[in-house]
Amino acid sequence: MTESNEAATMTEKALPLAGTRIIAVEQYGAGPFGSMLLADLGAEVIKVENPADGGDVGRVIGPHFFSDGDSHFFQAFNRNKQSITINLKDAEGKKLFHRLVASADAVMDNMRGDQPERLGVDYASLKDVNPKIVCAHLSAYGRTGPRKSWPGYDYLMQAEAGYLAVTGEPGGPPARFGLSIVDMMTGLMSAFALSSALNGARRTGIGCDIDTSLFDTALHNLNYLAVWYLNAGHNQSRDPRSAHPSLTPSQLYRTADGWIFIMCNKEKFWRPLVSKIGKPEWGDDPRFCDFEARLENRALLTDLFDEVFLTKTTAQWLELLSGEVPVAPVNDIESALENPYVRQSDLIGSFERENGEAPFEMLASPLKVDGRPLPRKAAPSLGAHTDLLLEELGYDEKEVVSLRSRGII
Repeated sequence: MTESNEAATMTEKALPLAGTRIIAVEQYGAGPFGSMLLADLGAEVIKVENPADGGDVGRVIGPHFFSDGDSHFFQAFNRNKQSITINLKDAEGKKLFHRLVASADAVMDNMRGDQPERLGVDYASLKDVNPKIVCAHLSAYGRTGPRKSWPGYDYLMQAEAGYLAVTGEPGGPPARFGLSIVDMMTGLMSAFALSSALNGARRTGIGCDIDTSLFDTALHNLNYLAVWYLNAGHNQSRDPRSAHPSLTPSQLYRTADGWIFIMCNKEKFWRPLVSKIGKPEWGDDPRFCDFEARLENRALLTDLFDEVFLTKTTAQWLELLSGEVPVAPVNDIESALENPYVRQSDLIGSFERENGEAPFEMLASPLKVDGRPLPRKAAPSLGAHTDLLLEELGYDEKEVVSLRSRGII
């Protein structure tokens, strides 16, 4: 075990969500991402997977797999969890699920909006089993309204919520984020909602349903652009060089060997920037004296900055500006992960696997507790904890064999 993993293991009992049991009826991306954040912080997250269809579809998403057939994609969304197989459509499976819920604090799902009630994972179906249970639902379009039965995915939300219209260069085709940002933001929103509802349930002894959806979260993230439109009628479009819509200089500039991103988002950075690049006279130039003037003259300023930045490489400019002015290189995925700062900050960890396969590397949680990294356990194999959990719930060996033979677990 690495030194960082030892440090993480030492903190498990003292983690903020230690002693919290969450049953996660989930698959693919958004739901698993949210429950993974809760598992990182010490919650016992028990992932419920259907034995009839091979469990979470993420287990077979390629194109990259470990030597035992385990999906890289699945590992990225399911660290620090347990796995139990239960067929929730079977009456016996539902009884088993209820016994599990009776021992839990929360149930989390990311089904289509009409499914939680149908499968009996909402508060109305579970309150007699456990009155304090919190049921957190993450769906595409919510559990009410005309779209509740619609399937939906991240890129669709980006398209409909306006993201593609503000991403990329003017005149080019619509462009989505390069990452499934709506999935991850909605997973985080669901985890935040569940944690908040748990606090209320522990105070009152009464649980609840709490909902979010991919669409609602995507729309909510329009934030200030929405306020601008709703109150000033401003319909934001794409600006050249990935520029900030109102702050300048806050965009891409050309260097001798590529690009650099400058974000002079406070006035206090303007004079240090122009001084560092050898143009201190621009600090008092009336064309550039404040945000309003620079925005009005952004095209001119872009040309002038390009002339300056083209005289040095990105690395040379970073050495000159870093720590004084907000600046960053434009990396590809390889360069981003090979950045020495990433290793220095312990943001990549070694994850031990329960099946005896060799450890592998993966991004670690960005959170720390008391300065220590969080646990780093690889995602579980399908049903890895089924027998252990059934034993805890009072099932004997004969009952477990019977349940397995009938495809209930």
